[in-house]
Amino acid sequence: MYIKGVDDSHSLLLLCLTCKHLLGGCCLGLGASKIRGNFFSSSGCVLFSVIAISIWALAISLGDNMSFAGPSLASGGKTVRRAIEFGRTYVVKPKGKHLATVVWLHGLGDNGSSWSQLLETLPLPNIKWICPTAPTQPITVFGGFPSTAWFDVGDLSEDAPDDIEGLDAAAAHVANLLSTEPIDIRLGIGGFSMGAATAMYSASCFAARKYSDGSAYPANLSAIVGLSGWLPCSKTLSKKIGVDEAVRRAASLPILLCHGKGDDVVPYKFGEKSSRVMVSTGFQDTTFKAYNGLGHYTIPEEMDEVCAWLTSKLGLGGRSS
Repeated sequence: MYIKGVDDSHSLLLLCLTCKHLLGGCCLGLGASKIRGNFFSSSGCVLFSVIAISIWALAISLGDNMSFAGPSLASGGKTVRRAIEFGRTYVVKPKGKHLATVVWLHGLGDNGSSWSQLLETLPLPNIKWICPTAPTQPITVFGGFPSTAWFDVGDLSEDAPDDIEGLDAAAAHVANLLSTEPIDIRLGIGGFSMGAATAMYSASCFAARKYSDGSAYPANLSAIVGLSGWLPCSKTLSKKIGVDEAVRRAASLPILLCHGKGDDVVPYKFGEKSSRVMVSTGFQDTTFKAYNGLGHYTIPEEMDEVCAWLTSKLGLGGRSS
């Protein structure tokens, strides 16, 4: 097994050594501040990979959920059948006047802490960042072993089933986090990898004003950002955004999607297609940015784009005091 460009965290090392082999090019959330290079797994690491992922996921569960029990989901305007407990939520307070709040969602196997540390360094003094941690739950792509994840995932293929209940639960949790923000504060959702997928799904709920089960979606969104992600439920999106009122809401929501052409975890084609589907179903204010050579991680150039876009779309320019 070989690895390049990883920090000195043992838990991240175990994750990086295992992720590609287990996922086979599907979806894993590797945070921007962790990975700066490519990673490879030898074919003989299956058993080690499973054990490492299991230990890592257990550590996440013990570290977050024992001390900070998330709500069982009767939040965000809906009730969910299966019991789901979210992990710890990290908040980065604005350094200037509070004008906007953005919930940022990590990728599969990650937690809210790593992204909160990165977001705190961005030159966006008017944004309050809320970085929740996903529930620890059995993941199909890991053979049923537990990991932090916003919803269950098997693979990224045209025929792969979507975990509608899990997606609704994640979107409801995010909406609940935004529900206590002041009425004059602009609200957004962003994310990386699986977090980006959840953000895009939330965009569809906002436009339709309901979750997939018909329950009302309460949040009034002003921006969506998705890095290295994909659009869940893409085949049914046009039906979900089928009425004029939903189309108008979709057209009013600015969306920024960024994807690396060298991404071998969530392939570039999924990001590009997600953008096309979003536009074709009514999300006209969708911007898609491609980055040559970028893998499944972030770079300063990409985060600079995010900062400039959020400043413009949330009306933050010149209002830092």
